[in-house]
Amino acid sequence: MRNGLRWMLGMTALATAAPTLAEDEPRFCPTRPNLGGSACTTEPGRVHVEMSVLDWQRDDQGDEREDRIVTADILTRTGVGRNTEVQLEWVGYGRDRTRDKASDSVDTVTGTGDVTFAVRQHLAGAKGKPFSAGVEAFVTAPTGRHPVGDGTWSTGVIVPIQYDLTKKWAIALTGEADAAANRSGTGRHLAYSEIAGVRYKLNDRVTTSAELSLERDNEPEGHETMAMAALSAAWRPTRLVQLDILAVAGLNQAAPGLRLVTGGAVLF
Repeated sequence: MRNGLRWMLGMTALATAAPTLAEDEPRFCPTRPNLGGSACTTEPGRVHVEMSVLDWQRDDQGDEREDRIVTADILTRTGVGRNTEVQLEWVGYGRDRTRDKASDSVDTVTGTGDVTFAVRQHLAGAKGKPFSAGVEAFVTAPTGRHPVGDGTWSTGVIVPIQYDLTKKWAIALTGEADAAANRSGTGRHLAYSEIAGVRYKLNDRVTTSAELSLERDNEPEGHETMAMAALSAAWRPTRLVQLDILAVAGLNQAAPGLRLVTGGAVLF
């Protein structure tokens, strides 16, 4: 947590020293704070660094309540081609607390999370054009302790598309299919989701989004369909820095009840 605060303070200092937004600003397109993906890739020679300073989630079910806190969830995106980037994500610290409501016993697990490697390819769209599409393939290595980490390998594909209705309004769809890790920590199963979102730019510095997510998880221990709604906002004090916040609410019993995420991004 202390490192995360230092990172946020550093970004604020950079915001004070950096120039204001310009017409020839670089391609700065953080994936966060949205639930959905992005077709935008990092320019060659540039690096996006995105980080969740605090990610808290509560899942209150009939027999137990789980609270999970993640910090220092760091994503690095490096441009390796005109329309291609590679990504490396690592969860620096997580704390999972589960309370059994019947016995009132508490199980707490802390530690680092998993490492994810991904490749994103921009397929269609150009600056000034309303339509964009891309594809992203990823694989996650079980470097973290379960349940902070998944406990076994997983992989998947994300397909995001976006259409700009006006300079301020845009709609986006993100489809995903995963060979997701089983809760037991052994083996994988099919999980897939669809996320629909609407983005509104208040001005050149502030953007807001609203999203709906529907996810089907064919977990061997019990199949679930989770429905969620999300609101997010991003503020860019400079052309190279973003600070953001995301709030997610579960819409059915299978989905986690509430999730709050704060963090930001910087372009080098």
